[in-house]
Amino acid sequence: MTTNAPFKASSRRYFLKSAAAAFLALTLGIIPAAFADKDDDHDRDHGRQKWVATWATSPAAYFVYVAPLPQNQALAPAPTRFTTANIQPDLAFPFPNANTTGANKQTIRSIVKPDLWGDTMRVRFSNVFGNQPLTFDSTTIGLQDYTGNVVHGTLTPVTFRGTNSVTIPVGQEMWSDAVHLSWVKHADDPLIQGRNLAISYSIQGDSGHMTYHSGANTTSYITPPGSGDHTQDADGFFYEYTTSSWFFLAAADVLAPTDTVVVCAFGDSITDGTHTTFNGNDRWSNVLSRRLHNAYGNKVSVVNEAIGGNRVINPVVANAASGSAAVDRLDRDVLGLSGLTHVIWLEGINDLGAGYGAAANPVEDPVIHSPSNIIAGYRDVVSRLRARGIKVYGATVVSALGLNNPAQGWNLTAFPTFLATVDNGPVVEANRLILNQFIRTPGNFDGVVDFDAATADPDPAALGNMNAKYLPNSQFTQLPWDYLHPNHAGYNAMGLAIDIAPFAPARNQSHRQH
Repeated sequence: MTTNAPFKASSRRYFLKSAAAAFLALTLGIIPAAFADKDDDHDRDHGRQKWVATWATSPAAYFVYVAPLPQNQALAPAPTRFTTANIQPDLAFPFPNANTTGANKQTIRSIVKPDLWGDTMRVRFSNVFGNQPLTFDSTTIGLQDYTGNVVHGTLTPVTFRGTNSVTIPVGQEMWSDAVHLSWVKHADDPLIQGRNLAISYSIQGDSGHMTYHSGANTTSYITPPGSGDHTQDADGFFYEYTTSSWFFLAAADVLAPTDTVVVCAFGDSITDGTHTTFNGNDRWSNVLSRRLHNAYGNKVSVVNEAIGGNRVINPVVANAASGSAAVDRLDRDVLGLSGLTHVIWLEGINDLGAGYGAAANPVEDPVIHSPSNIIAGYRDVVSRLRARGIKVYGATVVSALGLNNPAQGWNLTAFPTFLATVDNGPVVEANRLILNQFIRTPGNFDGVVDFDAATADPDPAALGNMNAKYLPNSQFTQLPWDYLHPNHAGYNAMGLAIDIAPFAPARNQSHRQH
């Protein structure tokens, strides 16, 4: 009798949680993220399965339209040469009222790459930063062909509580029903590996403020305002406009075996993929994913919850595309992932840059964003992840020192106060080394991923900068590089530097032990 008591107690707690979640789902259509990986397990044809995250992104803010800046010559004889090119198309055309009523009676086709395939998926939409209820009157999932086109025969309707229409309250997120993709044969189907999903959703009326993730590094497609529902269009002819952001879409799950490992890449722009190859999916997390799938097949999924410009601690700039501080967004963006088992966290350089350079303002205070306060933020996040049974691996912060190199746009002799970004320079560099010492200290994390060692230039003459071959951008900006973000080669080196053994599914780990 006593041996069964813990089981009975936990079963009762599970029942109460499930009942609460079911009540919310039935009454509001809202499934709290905390229940995402606990209340939708199913017995399937080949054993027990659960929902696991196969793609995700972090909603960062609501979109605010700003007209593109006029671009100057990269090496113009003035500090204004650092103005970077904008990879975002001018969204004044698809969203002429972006800052007031938002999108209007139009369809967005978001392109995302699942990390793990299966024949049953669901998607999560977000109105976290909205100012009015958001209604979609139709949603579909299909296999992207190319550009805005979808492979014929793959468009599959998505429902919410059995209906095509869904309204998401202000400040909330909502899961769809499970969607059976008849054109997916199995998780290892070679014809769909590496392919993208096209998730299309038709906005009814005005959207209000548009919750979005700015730096998708992926092209998605938008129909003109007032054009209505084009979610069933296999052809992309009505999708006249493009965007380099993801609007409203936050996650996709797949039903997978219960021992599936879910790894979250968490952090800032160097995890989000700034200066990666546009539409190339060559972030360090993508490299890690390839290696894990090569080793462990379809028992692992890697998702990315990074935001460019993100910080570990407050204060942050209100409604900036850089999002809420890591300590504030952890519950929604990371702990809300279905099936989460591991986190690799690379962050801190934007905190160190706060308050330095001409862009400093009252919320960017180097006294507040000190190494000791950032480390306190590290400790807070690590303790919360460990409390949920999640393994967290600290990644060392890569170099952002910067050099005096007039031929490449850095002329610190003529402009002694000019740096490529506020994250460059000797003060930030000294503080970065303090953070890395903490990250490398055993016990502070469950393991260490030494990205700094993987990307540092071994030449003493480089003075601690990133390896020169990792500096030229793989994505166009006006500066040839910024001594902060790696290129394709640099991200590849980072992904190859990770020891994949700790992320093996339990069965593989037990085999190694024997």
